[in-house]
Amino acid sequence: MAWTKFLHLTDTHLVPPGQLLYGNDPHQRLQAAVRSMATEHGDAAFCIVTGDLAHLGEPAAYGALQDTLAALPMPVHLMIGNHDDRVAFCRQFATTPVDGAGYVQQALPFAQGLLLMLDTNEPGVSHGVYCPRRCQWLADRLRDSGDVPLWIAMHHPPFDVGLPSMDAIGLRDASAFSEVLAPHRGRVRHLFFGHVHRPISGSWQGVPFSTLRATNHQVALDLNRRDAVPGSFEPPAYAVVLADAKQTLVHSHDFLDDSRRFDL
Repeated sequence: MAWTKFLHLTDTHLVPPGQLLYGNDPHQRLQAAVRSMATEHGDAAFCIVTGDLAHLGEPAAYGALQDTLAALPMPVHLMIGNHDDRVAFCRQFATTPVDGAGYVQQALPFAQGLLLMLDTNEPGVSHGVYCPRRCQWLADRLRDSGDVPLWIAMHHPPFDVGLPSMDAIGLRDASAFSEVLAPHRGRVRHLFFGHVHRPISGSWQGVPFSTLRATNHQVALDLNRRDAVPGSFEPPAYAVVLADAKQTLVHSHDFLDDSRRFDL
């Protein structure tokens, strides 16, 4: 079976149109990403966006996000992060699936297996939460999925990434999440997340993972600082994923790169 191509975008941090964020225009950055995705990878099966869609969860920002993403030729599946407002998001994106408790979670079957998209948002805090009700939803989906390969996407990483300022606001109840996942870990082909605004890859309890830079601003690589989150304007990126039951390839694309191209 040929692999499935899909796209991973994260942390768009939109503000109401006409406003800037840290001196950048998040809308222009997202529009550039969308143009690149549509032009260069319009054949992708779908696109996932792993949260922090709007910087302050404002309705106008979600409206602008919906308008901008409408230019993509493939389906777009959205998750929410700590900067998002679940109520405002669900009001704007009324067709986005939610679970029985109102969390923005869904199980997406695709040609290679099943993609589970999780909601780690907890109103009023920056860290992530995966509470017992959400854990039960995940346990049910895992139980019902048989033996198919699994891919998981979420906003907060369920482990420390070596950046103290970000590890302080990671997923708080990671052990409960890990316990739910444990019996099925051998089927999990890859874990995608956002939140940290950095290109990081590795493995966690035997599960390969990746994350990438955001579209507007980044977290600087500082393995010591704890008093604040250090920011930077390193190049934004999205990921091009090629997946089948035996392998998952993740290509990070710096979509604003205009350096000279040449034959080697």
